[in-house]
Amino acid sequence: MTLSKFTLKNIQAGKVENVPDGIFDLPEKVLQFGTGVLLRGLPDYFIDKANRQGIFNGRIVVVKSTSGGDSAAFEKQDGLYTLCIRGLEDGKAVSKNIICSAISRVLSAKDEWEAILKCAHNPEMEIIISNTTEVGIELVKDDILHHPPISFPGKLLAFLYERYKAFAGSDQCGMVIVPTELISDNGKKLEAIVLELAHLNGLEENFIEWLEKHNHFCNSLVDRIVPGKPDAVHKKTLEDELGYTDDLITMSEVYSLWAIEGDESIASVLSFAAADKGVVIAPDIHVFKELKLRLLNGTHSLSCAVAFLSGIVSVKEAMDNPVISNFVKELMTNEIAKAIPYPLPEADALTFAGKVLDRFRNPSIEHHWINISLNYTSKLEMRIAQVLLRYAELYKTVPENMALGFAAYLVFMKAVKLENDVYYGNFNGANYPIKDPKANYFFDQWKNYPVQQMVKNVLGNSSLWNADLSAIPGFAEKVTENVEDILQYGMLEVMQNEKVKI
Repeated sequence: MTLSKFTLKNIQAGKVENVPDGIFDLPEKVLQFGTGVLLRGLPDYFIDKANRQGIFNGRIVVVKSTSGGDSAAFEKQDGLYTLCIRGLEDGKAVSKNIICSAISRVLSAKDEWEAILKCAHNPEMEIIISNTTEVGIELVKDDILHHPPISFPGKLLAFLYERYKAFAGSDQCGMVIVPTELISDNGKKLEAIVLELAHLNGLEENFIEWLEKHNHFCNSLVDRIVPGKPDAVHKKTLEDELGYTDDLITMSEVYSLWAIEGDESIASVLSFAAADKGVVIAPDIHVFKELKLRLLNGTHSLSCAVAFLSGIVSVKEAMDNPVISNFVKELMTNEIAKAIPYPLPEADALTFAGKVLDRFRNPSIEHHWINISLNYTSKLEMRIAQVLLRYAELYKTVPENMALGFAAYLVFMKAVKLENDVYYGNFNGANYPIKDPKANYFFDQWKNYPVQQMVKNVLGNSSLWNADLSAIPGFAEKVTENVEDILQYGMLEVMQNEKVKI
């Protein structure tokens, strides 16, 4: 039995939260660019939850812009999919299965562009959501008369122009646009690109004035691990438990956050926010960005090489190791949380840190350290450099765990060969890829300088860190000592013998 409208009545009660009566009669209120698992596991989940509570009462038209994806599966399953939520909350195991019914239909931009433009004529359509990956929010010289335009901003502009014409430029027909792409100030960047495209396309001044005054581009931040479709074995186990097959079955962790920058007028349109405390609408969402960037992402980055070079493959495996998990906890709570470069109570940082630790321990999420190492250098610059500087300024001492994490990163970046334009390091006789644009720089540093000078060169390279980290008193010396210990004894031996204070 395949999940669909017509098989819902045959699904066994108690195994899954089924679709309430009346859902399929709700009007379409949201246009969503993207079919990916993050959208299904977060915004679409929130809208589904609000519909179940009788709060939002609207469904989503999804625009499929790429050649990949699950358009056929959506059609076969009437837009329905099962969200399997697994993880820990306040240290307790959580396991939920929900049939999400927020999606009304999926339209292909390539084949059904006229049907997408027709949605602009719907007076109840008032929200646009997107997740087109980070490269989706880029300026491309695009003709909005193409069917369809090439880029996501081009498609968005074409839709808004169609709406402007459909409602004769009414003040009441503007849209609330909420991109979820993982870039800073995503709403404002998208707005700037759309406005520039409007000028490049020679659109009339009255439309551009309407675009600026009556449409609201909101910065937003999404935070939920949604690894997506489980592997074949796990999928079959879940389907046997549920009693039906589902080609869109989606896994997610328990924790969820969608922070949206906006005022009360934005909140009134995004009324689904009232259904879940994970949706936050506030005039300034910078604090959420800082907490996630520093405590979750920053801890990931500084723990990455420590765990990997200790022979540990995944985050969950690291949290099962008493030595590594203690390092992660001490790094997060005693160093990063105390030096976030943003004014917030330390208690708030520690509360968030506790939730992050639960997420790291989630037995249902396989997050591999080698994947976290992608673009390692830029991640450390964005997530950790300012925290390190602030810690040194506040406490006049070297943060021991940060120094060890930085040393492990330098050892991880020690390449042993170049093959097909990819640099490889070596751990325990096995090569691993160093997928970092700065890999060539580190190859040259390790090749041409002794450890002490190499560390000083790297830390002092302001083009890497936007600061001179070698100027922090004692930091270069401590990192050098740690690098030499790791090279001589091995990472795991260093950790087990407590050569750092953890």
